[in-house]
Amino acid sequence: MKTVVLGGYGNFGKLICRALAGEKAIELVVAGRDEAKARATASEVGGEFARIDAEAADLSARFADRGAQLVISTAGPFQGADYRVARAAIEAGAHYVDIADGRDFVCGIGALDSQARAAGVLVTSGASSVPALSSAVVDRLAQDFASLEAIDIGICTSSRIPGTATVRGILGYCGKPIERRQDGGSAMGCGWQGLRRHRFRQANFARWLCDCDVPDLTLLPARHPGARSVRFGAGLEPAFVHFSLWGLAGLVRAGIIRSLAPWAGFLAATARRLEPLGSARSAMFVRLSGRDTRGADRASTWELVAEGHEGANIPCMGAASLARKLARGGFAEPGARPCVDLIDLDEYLAELRSFRVSWGTFDG
Repeated sequence: MKTVVLGGYGNFGKLICRALAGEKAIELVVAGRDEAKARATASEVGGEFARIDAEAADLSARFADRGAQLVISTAGPFQGADYRVARAAIEAGAHYVDIADGRDFVCGIGALDSQARAAGVLVTSGASSVPALSSAVVDRLAQDFASLEAIDIGICTSSRIPGTATVRGILGYCGKPIERRQDGGSAMGCGWQGLRRHRFRQANFARWLCDCDVPDLTLLPARHPGARSVRFGAGLEPAFVHFSLWGLAGLVRAGIIRSLAPWAGFLAATARRLEPLGSARSAMFVRLSGRDTRGADRASTWELVAEGHEGANIPCMGAASLARKLARGGFAEPGARPCVDLIDLDEYLAELRSFRVSWGTFDG
């Protein structure tokens, strides 16, 4: 399967290319607007390269010229973006997968469903930590529950700061209202507020978290309508960076600052100078509570811990897993939808076995 990774030399794109480089069922094309960077990464991983600008007016023709059968888009940020890349892939007759975590972007991908079905291709958004991995974990844990009361998810990064585009996407909702399910109804939270702490039992350490706006807040209540509360948080390293962002988000919430997004370059550069002060460990947890099949109260927590800054691979492996699945003939039904129920937990975790990543499930 000729697979074009758009943004294939970026932070996340390069990790996806490395993961797919040894797959015999995939013919890899590293693509992006910078031909020199695409060439260098292609030389490193053993694939082809192509200069393809996501903003090009003839994008679909460029995909078609390369014989693309699958387009993987890593060219974020996806918050506030349109679906031009996905539309171009459809027009070129190629499947489309991205690693978006923007709530509106991922949840709105179904707008392309009729076009994708007519072209006979799969178009999916969010083949990443959220919602692909998070929903797969919830589905697995939920099998032991007769009824769910609450779903709580958290992701804590290492001190390594991602690209400025990713940082800008996060800063865009800091201090802004976030709608989520609470006590059986709709409630309003606030981006990067709701300060709380979670202790990970998988490696016995604790991290601070704040509320984040992610697709799960929309998708999980629809998938598990019995859950009365759904919450998602994230944490940064070092703790000083986390608390600084919490404080700045509070200024946005109070109306003193309109948005943190214009400060993305400055804040990302500042945080990178502090990277040596933080931990190289990143982690994720999913906690479900409710009643088991005997009617007794039950709580179950799944945790994943990555060492040595290798947690950056986790959000990339959903796209790698789905690409591998498509290339080997595991074709899903054509159409456009969020990446939920397309990769099961075992398939996702199989992509992580070569990294310093461990996981486990705990009662309570």
